[in-house]
Amino acid sequence: MIIKSVQFVKSAVKPSHYPEYDFPEIAFAGRSNVGKSSLINTLIQRRDMVKTSSKPGCTQLINFFMINEMFSFVDLPGYGYAKVSKKIRSQWQPMVERYLAHRQNLLGLILLIDIRRDPEKEEFDMMAWLESHGMPYLVILTKSDKLSKTLQQKRLTAICGQLNREKNGVILFSTKTKKGRDTVLGEIENLMGGLNES
Repeated sequence: MIIKSVQFVKSAVKPSHYPEYDFPEIAFAGRSNVGKSSLINTLIQRRDMVKTSSKPGCTQLINFFMINEMFSFVDLPGYGYAKVSKKIRSQWQPMVERYLAHRQNLLGLILLIDIRRDPEKEEFDMMAWLESHGMPYLVILTKSDKLSKTLQQKRLTAICGQLNREKNGVILFSTKTKKGRDTVLGEIENLMGGLNES
């Protein structure tokens, strides 16, 4: 897949704010500071289209980006950052759940996990929800460049075991080296192909 054009569409909090179009959407979810915004910027080859921050918990809205005037990337708020106020945390979960449960345009989800961290309750809950709703999803291990190649493989094996997932169903990714970029775009393209064939 070649990304030729990217356009920020809008930010939203509730369904009445969502863009009114019929384009398919791919959502990105993960723990705060997992590198979600950086990953999306790497995929679209834009340095700062999606705002990144060293301060976790900055994405508090659902952000929509039009890609190639054909489909949309949706950046969901990060979860699990303890220092964000309880009030804000309590708002995020229903915001994301409403989007996942009711957005008919949603084609699939990309779940990001820091390769250096073990999956926690939020990741398992998210996977259980996606599987119970028959929603296709891809697991990406971010920040792979932070580890040696040997450690990358050890962590991949360990996390796949915890998630009960085959290694070919999990992608190692690095925004620094662009490792995994083509693979992720290929998986998204496969998802689009499935849509076109149905």
